[in-house]
Formats: sequence, structure tokens, C-alpha cells
Amino acid sequence: MITYFQQYKPFLLFLGKFFLSYLVLTVLYQSYLATFGDDVVDGITSNVAFLTQKIANLFKIDISTQLDVLQFQIRYHGKYLARIIEGCNAISVIILFIAFIVAFSGKLKVTLLYIFVGSVMIYIFNIFRIIFLTILVYHFPHQEHLLHGVLFPLIIYGIVFLLWFIWVNKFSGYVSK
Repeated sequence: MITYFQQYKPFLLFLGKFFLSYLVLTVLYQSYLATFGDDVVDGITSNVAFLTQKIANLFKIDISTQLDVLQFQIRYHGKYLARIIEGCNAISVIILFIAFIVAFSGKLKVTLLYIFVGSVMIYIFNIFRIIFLTILVYHFPHQEHLLHGVLFPLIIYGIVFLLWFIWVNKFSGYVSK
């Protein structure tokens, strides 16, 4: 039995670090959300809505966001097309990204820097995802399910996978092994 643990030690360490960091980050995030109660939009989601409007307007795209109970309505050319809710803020994707990086951690400074840069990239990409999704839903309303449910998750998880691939092959402690 001990031979199996020794043989699979790298894999078991990966799983342990991944699930532990994922669990800790998820509990922290859920604790953060709990501070807002059931009738207030959390600060991160509010920031995503704010930045979505500001960045779109910076590029002369007529997108506005408006708080409506527990969500932000997104309007393009004045037409209500979508909403931003807690699940749209990319934090769960960032938590998944971080858990993987921690599981394949390298030197502490490099690991923390990569987590920071990667998380910011995912956060910013998510804002552009919302902008493009809104525009595409305006032009192709019958394709909303395909765009929101298939194409854009594929793209955002593809970006995360690419960041993981770069990490494992260039920076993690497993590169030389």
C-alpha cells in the first residue's frame, strides 16, 4: 500500500493541493457573498457592470447598465438584451484557475505573480465577453443559447486552459520533472 502512495505521490499531492485551495477559495468567496445579504448585488458584480459600460462607451459602443433588484440590466442601443448577475463576474472561473496554478505551484513569487496576472486577464476578458455577447445577441437574438451557453463559455474556458498550459510548460515546478 505504501508503495502505491509513493508511486502516485505527485498525483495525490496535485489532487490534495487543488481540492484544498479550491475549497478554501470557494468558502472565502461564499463568505464574501454572504456579507451582502439576499437583497443587494455584491461589489464584484457591480464593478463588472460598471466596467462593462465604461469600456464599451470608451470604444463608442452604446451599452448601458442599470441596477434592477439583484441584477444589472444591459441595454444596447436602448434595448434590454441581457443581465449581469453574480455568476457573470468570472470569480468562479478565477477560483478554478487559481486552484490549478496552486496545485502545480512553482516558486512562490512567480506563482503569486502568475495568479495575479492571470486573474486580471480573466476578469478583463470577461468584461469584453459581456460586451461582445450583448452585441451578438442584439444582431442574432435567436442564437442567444448558442452564444451564451456554448460559444462564450468555450472561449473563456479555452483562455483558462491556455493559461494553464503556459503555466505548466513554462513556470511550474514540474517543468524540469
